[in-house]
Amino acid sequence: MKFTLQNAFPAQASSESLWILVDSEQLQQNLNTYQINHLDDVLNATQYKAGFNDNLALLANVSVQANTQLLGLGKSDELKATKLAKLAQSIIKSSQNKFKQISLDLSALPADLHALFVLSLTQAAYGYDEFKSKKNEFVLETIHLIASQTTLDEAQLKLIHAVQSGQNFARDLGNRPGNICFPEYLADQALALAKQYPDLLKVTVLDEQQMADLGMYAFLAVSKGSDRPGRIVTLEYNAQIDQAPVVLVGKGVTFDTGGISLKPGLGMDEMKFDMCGAASVLGTIQALCEAQLPIHVVGAIAAAENMPSAHATRPGDIVTTMSGQTVEILNTDAEGRLVLCDTLTYIKRFNPALVIDIATLTGACVVALGKVVSGLFTPDDELAQDLQQAGEQSLDRVWRMPVMEEYQELLDSPFADIANIGGPYGGAITAACFLERFTRDYRWAHLDVAGTAWLSGATKGATGRPVPLLMQFLANRVQTNG
Repeated sequence: MKFTLQNAFPAQASSESLWILVDSEQLQQNLNTYQINHLDDVLNATQYKAGFNDNLALLANVSVQANTQLLGLGKSDELKATKLAKLAQSIIKSSQNKFKQISLDLSALPADLHALFVLSLTQAAYGYDEFKSKKNEFVLETIHLIASQTTLDEAQLKLIHAVQSGQNFARDLGNRPGNICFPEYLADQALALAKQYPDLLKVTVLDEQQMADLGMYAFLAVSKGSDRPGRIVTLEYNAQIDQAPVVLVGKGVTFDTGGISLKPGLGMDEMKFDMCGAASVLGTIQALCEAQLPIHVVGAIAAAENMPSAHATRPGDIVTTMSGQTVEILNTDAEGRLVLCDTLTYIKRFNPALVIDIATLTGACVVALGKVVSGLFTPDDELAQDLQQAGEQSLDRVWRMPVMEEYQELLDSPFADIANIGGPYGGAITAACFLERFTRDYRWAHLDVAGTAWLSGATKGATGRPVPLLMQFLANRVQTNG
């Protein structure tokens, strides 16, 4: 979907529909521009008060030649950013299969919410029908934004377009089933992206023999149970820029049965989403290529399938990681930290300025935080603050959780340097503490997106989070470093 920006509704409008956001306390002032005939009569007859998300269609009594809809904000100065998604859904749901172009007057919306609202429109417009014989009949292509005063500009719209592209790519990857989207497929997607942007992107793919040569036996303990071989994929964006890179590491378990520690069957279909961390890294790299931000970034994808077989790792097995630390695998369903720990050691070769890993790591994080915010774990206060700020700016929020030495003893093993689980309590914290042992040579943060990477039920599907958060974080670094 494309956006244009203008300060008034044009006399010769190409839009087939006009939406006007209206404040409940300034309703008539918001509509003065449009010369609506008998406005008082219309409002009295309909008892329209412009309450939040209340819609009113105006029929044949507006000076502009377009289907015209009013959409209430309630009291705009009390409007919370978290409500923007509902407004966006109302507009998109009513328009996307009817009109190619619509206009949207944002003037009544507080200017500091304009960018977030446009981003919400892109998210509401997503649909996935790749494997349906009857496709979605979405025809909406362009939204012409109208605002007499706004903080939006063309540069910001370009960034939103890029985020939309990357987030949709991440959602598509997450929604694809495990028989289509497996480790080699993710590697192929990275290679295709490099072919699309040869001047911006360099991709390297490690196969299992190369991983064995490097001593990545924690990673291989997961992938060896599957007929689908594992892959570690790195995507280096703007390698020519002389700066230490931001490294994004994504968990890419393309299907997670739990291995020998088999998961319950109910709901196991949703374990195709266990690669959404990797999908968000690919989506962020695509968005970077489209936005062409001047920053050095490396994406790393730990892609494996966790299956039970005669070759699968058993509970109680001990493996040696690339770092030299040994791990007793007490639960094969705690596999994400095993593929990540070797990848987090491998990416030290890029001499990172900082590292952020993104993973659907623990059900415990969903219990703690639900599906509203992602879990943020880092010992670095400044990095935590930067990520929290980017989360608020993009409405892709995080909540900081502890990574403390006191939790590390829960991972003690009598047989190895570390166990891969820490018992029944604080599961999201002990998972982060496990990863922290492999990240002490650089600045690091861990995002547990198990609750936010996908939705269940009637709206089941990948969300593409935290692509908006990561892009805002990177854009902020560009602005700060100037």
